[in-house]
Amino acid sequence: MRFHRRLLPFHAISFDLDDTLYSNHPIMQATDKKMMGYFTRVLTDYAVDTTKISFNFRYWFPFRQQAIAQWPLLKHDVGLLRQKSYLLGALALGLDSVAAEEFANSALAYFVQQRSNFSLPQHTHDFLAYLKSKRPLVAITNGNVDTDKIGISKYFSHHFHASIDNRLKPDPDMFNKTCLALNIKPVELLHVGDCGKNDVLGGINAGCQTAWLNQYHVGKPLTVLPTLALDDVEQLASIVR
Repeated sequence: MRFHRRLLPFHAISFDLDDTLYSNHPIMQATDKKMMGYFTRVLTDYAVDTTKISFNFRYWFPFRQQAIAQWPLLKHDVGLLRQKSYLLGALALGLDSVAAEEFANSALAYFVQQRSNFSLPQHTHDFLAYLKSKRPLVAITNGNVDTDKIGISKYFSHHFHASIDNRLKPDPDMFNKTCLALNIKPVELLHVGDCGKNDVLGGINAGCQTAWLNQYHVGKPLTVLPTLALDDVEQLASIVR
């Protein structure tokens, strides 16, 4: 753990989730494989010839871009953006609008189920339970993991995930809403995350203190220094009394 700025008293802690409390990369790799099988199986039931199409990221990406072009605010909601990408892709395969909507909704539900199909080790639960006993905890995420399914929702007094109504980090929207919900000043919030842009720059621009965790080496690099840098998220327990 290294301090880059003076740590001021903080009254709450907010967490990014993916690649902060757990490594998300292997989860998403496994999910992508399951989704390819799902698409082939389900679209066959819709009488689509799936023998010459690989339903990987390359297939869906153009429809993702098309969805953002049609509905720019979708960039703030990764779940709804995924659903619209599936919808447009299904229409391109010849499904009618009703069937395409049905397919897109079911595919999104399956995706969220699979990307949330993991459990955290007991020491992570113990760590979060300890922090909760000392400070209010809030989840601030751009993603769409199901915190009920992975068993951590009980530790957070509030959960803000990016959506049409909650703009993506690094926008200050979710940081501001967290402080308003907890009735604290921004400087009294310590935000913990892996991304130098979304979490550190976003948190600092919102007036918060920040803790950067680069344990999994996936977030954007730092452009400004955080309050502190962590080698392991559980190092936080040593400064929370």
